[in-house]
Amino acid sequence: MSTTPRVAVVTGAASGIGLAAASRFAKLGLKVCLADLSAEALAKAAGTIDSKNVMTVPTDVSRPESVQALKDKVYGSWGEVAVLMNNAGTAPGGGPWDHIERWRRVLEVNLWGVINGVQTFSPAMLAQKTACAIVNTGSKQGITCPPGDTAYNVSKAGVKVLTEALAHSLRNEEGARITAHLLIPGSTFTGMTSRGRSEKPPGAWTPDQVVDTLVAGMNEGTFYILCPDNEVTREIDNRRITWAAQDITENRPALSRWHPDYTSAFDRYLREK
Repeated sequence: MSTTPRVAVVTGAASGIGLAAASRFAKLGLKVCLADLSAEALAKAAGTIDSKNVMTVPTDVSRPESVQALKDKVYGSWGEVAVLMNNAGTAPGGGPWDHIERWRRVLEVNLWGVINGVQTFSPAMLAQKTACAIVNTGSKQGITCPPGDTAYNVSKAGVKVLTEALAHSLRNEEGARITAHLLIPGSTFTGMTSRGRSEKPPGAWTPDQVVDTLVAGMNEGTFYILCPDNEVTREIDNRRITWAAQDITENRPALSRWHPDYTSAFDRYLREK
């Protein structure tokens, strides 16, 4: 039985959840490849990981050729990938009729970045015929779709749909030993979400707490790895998600949770036992 450490590739790994995941994978004994836009930020991030088996590859996940170069570098150096975490993301985007250039960037990174990762790495991982995992970072905003940043919601809703289809296809692929997982963080204090604040809000989780839940979920074979936070429990998440789905089945207005005619009804529903 081989004792060679296996390999994890994490995009968006220079900070936040990506760096926390890369650090945890290294502590679990994996070789880790950190991918992100900035070579300088990657070098700084790699310096915080206590492992000799760390590689950094500057990568623009929105460009297929850049993701292909990442894959070629990892396979050329280490020969395999056990865990692929498509985590790179950006915000803000825009509303339904504004900020079209921000829309393009958010979709290119948040959605096409995941598509590029899955398309580029999956065939090689399948060819390994070894146990592997693909983790895609989604968002609750891609499920309940709150008003505000429509572009971000669309990108993360796309990641959810893609990852569901990926899981289905993998379990029906003969000989495949790859699991797929949708990571759904709650409120998490990262560089992208800090909005200039230097201190974590009391209600937010740290990236390490999200990764704790990720690793536990992967070990349990969970697909929807839905994270609570210090303000929102799993029960509240379940109710919000169910209400959103019932907008269709109950023929309510779109996004009725935020509709003034349904404020009281939603509040009562949330309090029900």
